[in-house]
Amino acid sequence: MLGKIARKVFGTPNDRKIKATRPLVEKISALESDFEKLDDAGLIAKTEEFKKRVAEGESLDALLPEAFANCREAAKRALGLRAFDTQLMGGIFLHQGNIAEMKTGEGKTLVATFPAYLNALTGRGVHIVTVNDYLAKRDAEWMSKVYGALGMTTGVVYPRQPDDEKKAAYASDITYATNNELGFDYLRDNMKSELSQINQKDHYFAIVDEVDSILIDEARTPLIISGPADDRSELYVGIDKLIPDLTDEHFSLDEKTRNVTFTDEGNEFLEQNLRARGMLPEGQTLYDPESTTIVHHVNQGLRAHKLFTKDKDYIVRDGEVVLIDEFTGRMMAGRRLSDGLHQAIEAKEGCQIQPENVTLASVTFQNYFRLYDKLGGMTGTAVTEAEEFMEIYGLGVVEVPTNRPIARIDDDDAVYRTAREKYEAIVKQIGESHAKGQPVLVGTTSIEKSEMLSQMLTAAGHKHNVLNARQHEQEAQIVADAGKLGAVTIATNMAGRGTDIKLGGNVEFKIMEAIAADPDGDPEAIRERIETEHKADEQAVKDAGGLYVLATERHESRRIDNQLRGRSGRQGDPGRSSFYLSLEDDLMRIFGSERLEKVLSTLGMKEGEAIVHPWVNKSLERAQAKVEGRNFDIRKQLLKFDDVMNDQRKVIFSQRREIMEAKDLSEIVQDMRHEVIDDLVDTYAPPKAYADQWNVQGLYAACIEKLGIDVPVMGWAEEDGVDQDVIRERLEDASDKLMAEKAEAFGPDTMRQIEKQVLLQTIDAKWREHLLTLEHLRSVVGFRGYAQRDPLNEYKTEAFQLFEGLLEGLREQVTTQLSQVRPMTEEEQRAMMQQLAQQQAKLQQAAQQAQAAHEPVLPTAEDSTEAAPLVDGFDETNPDTWGNPGRNDPCPCGSGNKFKHCHGRLT
Repeated sequence: MLGKIARKVFGTPNDRKIKATRPLVEKISALESDFEKLDDAGLIAKTEEFKKRVAEGESLDALLPEAFANCREAAKRALGLRAFDTQLMGGIFLHQGNIAEMKTGEGKTLVATFPAYLNALTGRGVHIVTVNDYLAKRDAEWMSKVYGALGMTTGVVYPRQPDDEKKAAYASDITYATNNELGFDYLRDNMKSELSQINQKDHYFAIVDEVDSILIDEARTPLIISGPADDRSELYVGIDKLIPDLTDEHFSLDEKTRNVTFTDEGNEFLEQNLRARGMLPEGQTLYDPESTTIVHHVNQGLRAHKLFTKDKDYIVRDGEVVLIDEFTGRMMAGRRLSDGLHQAIEAKEGCQIQPENVTLASVTFQNYFRLYDKLGGMTGTAVTEAEEFMEIYGLGVVEVPTNRPIARIDDDDAVYRTAREKYEAIVKQIGESHAKGQPVLVGTTSIEKSEMLSQMLTAAGHKHNVLNARQHEQEAQIVADAGKLGAVTIATNMAGRGTDIKLGGNVEFKIMEAIAADPDGDPEAIRERIETEHKADEQAVKDAGGLYVLATERHESRRIDNQLRGRSGRQGDPGRSSFYLSLEDDLMRIFGSERLEKVLSTLGMKEGEAIVHPWVNKSLERAQAKVEGRNFDIRKQLLKFDDVMNDQRKVIFSQRREIMEAKDLSEIVQDMRHEVIDDLVDTYAPPKAYADQWNVQGLYAACIEKLGIDVPVMGWAEEDGVDQDVIRERLEDASDKLMAEKAEAFGPDTMRQIEKQVLLQTIDAKWREHLLTLEHLRSVVGFRGYAQRDPLNEYKTEAFQLFEGLLEGLREQVTTQLSQVRPMTEEEQRAMMQQLAQQQAKLQQAAQQAQAAHEPVLPTAEDSTEAAPLVDGFDETNPDTWGNPGRNDPCPCGSGNKFKHCHGRLT
């Protein structure tokens, strides 16, 4: 009660934030007449003036009113759109590093231009992040007219983009891209070997469109760049044949946590069947350490069958399993589940099983977007996740008022006893709305349910469109038509993103269609006719009640429900929204349908009747809030573990950058070599040990293997007065002399380049091994909780020890590799060039053949075996004919592989 009174007197925190921006908005509006007087060149001249003032130290906040006024004028001229005051407010909040919650249809795409223009004046570049490639390209093309009128450059980044085009896009003042492409480019940049190849130069300011989808929904899955591992397709197929024979007593399924585990009966059943199929050796049980791999794959097979449903979690397209985003309903082409789960689903569906992958680099969206100095975001629904945005990203959420009051009517939820009764009521309601010409958007939670409802509507004789992942390419067109008179559109959650549903249909789409149908007609006359027709259609739809959003289920997250509801009632249009639910819905069934069922039974409801009451809404929202809280805790816990790896990732990536920027690494390499010598001396000639206790033979062998020097260590040990320090100095002198001779033989510039490449390649190899080790550590560290030890602290401690081991191994490997580098003879160089030319010719031929089929071009085993040997008289069975190649030299057989990976492989 007191809180309500205080809010009436002082206003809510949100009201106070809105109020604080009004003087700025008034200042921008007061400048409007001054900027209207400028010609087009004058707007660009203003940009140059602003850039100069920023360079001289003026703050962006001081420049904001003039910059926003200049941008508003440019948008008015380039697009014919004059930004509302509420759009300017949204732009101010974005510049301040907040999330602007703006309802659907309030013009968020234009809002982003204001803070993007202001911050781009620094010359550091601004990234505008969207949820898919279509929107990135559309928004970049549309808004580039505004930026162009201001003298700013615009770029767009998309998958499989040519390198020079991508580099130019990142070099632009404002760059549009998807979150996936930005994250992958960051990882790719940190796998490059030269500075000139790096695309992302800076992480200054990012504006994230649909910020809740990107920073919360998609943040549960890290981005991973991976390479193929060993093929285990037979194992997946064999295990998949076992799973259908399981009964309910063999496993326990927990739908709340999406977890499934084998029972003791299940383990016994598996052991018997695995032995019978020869997949588990006699005398070995599933509890033995040797069974770890098979247990892992059996668990993944069980998850594939019991937790992943076709046409809900994935679809099979052209013989390939394509994942479906549970929040947007979009296909995630190219995304694969890790740890063999994707392969288990491929085995289940009888698709070709792709090889498992090993992680080469990975990053979570949380840690990628926290790289930016400043972050802002826009969405129609963020308030329910305000706590998470603040805690993880330091982003405040501000509700920006609508330009016109919302006129939409939101009905209370209608709860039916069974799903059949619910769908019958939905079909009846659609028929009633369609009869009076009211457009209906029906929201479903899966492809399967959208197609089932489509069949029911077809049977009832109602014409309609279906929008789900199968119609991904026609998304914009179907959504644009959803507001037409009498239109019925069934959509999964993907319908909410990017394209406005305008009453009467999208006039621009109609004009484009009409011009395409009559290419010889006068475009202006066609535009005038279509616009006149559209006004009549728009009024007819308004008279019918506006867009009716009819949701067939509640989602786990209130945000997704609010997105769907927000499709109706844009810009003050009339509209209506209803949620039709049943006790058989997933959310109702898993979270508290028992109490409701008792209430419905007590009321003695008849067939087809529904309970409608505000209390039901509140009860459901509480259940949703609980699920959201649990999901937040899961994401928070995952992030705590990833933060450990992120600290190490930053160190490794910054080291790589320093190495690429350095012109001379000889001192770093020398320091590494001297540290290796310190370790060798401490190991084989420990401090406080007498000379006759030293392991002189071991030290001699280690010097040859790791330092490439043949020195009389045994003789030194017998000299009087020789201690560890003397040994250390002599080894340092000998190794320094060897490397100086190598530098002279190669030439200083070539030697510096070799040092750089060896360092980078070794860092990358060690980091890949480290990532794999951390993955395994993550999978087992949870069990430490049973011993009353905190898994997170255990993970931090062991991850730090592993990282120290990585750095130590790095020094040793770099030193060893550089000690074995030697110049090639002229004969070896000629043979190498000949072999490379042959391989290049074969690759080009393969590229031409594969181009039509879009196949990846990889060197085959055939390519390597036909190459001529590098050493005359090479005999595979006689090592004496191989010469004396170094471990990292090309193999003398002519395969093109390093000697250590070919005939010099240690078995």
